[in-house]
Amino acid sequence: MTPTTLPTPRMIPDSLRQKIESYVPRYPNKKAVTLPALHMVHSHFRCVPYQAMKEIAEILEITPAEVADTMSFYGFFPQAPLGDVRVWICRSISCMLRGGDELLEHACKNLNIEPGQTTADGKLTVEFAECLGICDHAPAALSDDGRVFGPLDESSLQKMLDDLRKGPIPLEEL
Repeated sequence: MTPTTLPTPRMIPDSLRQKIESYVPRYPNKKAVTLPALHMVHSHFRCVPYQAMKEIAEILEITPAEVADTMSFYGFFPQAPLGDVRVWICRSISCMLRGGDELLEHACKNLNIEPGQTTADGKLTVEFAECLGICDHAPAALSDDGRVFGPLDESSLQKMLDDLRKGPIPLEEL
């Protein structure tokens, strides 16, 4: 008796599959849809799991390695789920000189995580950024819903974390 391998269930829902396929006519070839497909999957799952990478490759008739190459070139496609809100605390020279590194450490200690991790309740992912381009707000932070924070100190950092844990701000409120 030989063991039977069961098919792996699909991760990408049919509606998202169809949306990815609808982009194909807009591009010169299927491979060119890799980046938009990654954005769509990331938007749906808040990450791009390995299984989703394989399915994108199947849809676009390319190898999983080609999807991984595109994914790794751009730094904003994590494989682990992100929190409801993602925030970057800057540690560029301007922010570092004004205490950015210490604020990142303080935020992570307060949340009981390391940089790049998500809180246990799934509310917040804290990462560092090499530069946010908002040096006039140093030390600064930026959330993925578009909020800019700074100049930060321990007190305003705590208020920022409390606000961010409430969830993202809808675009119309920004």
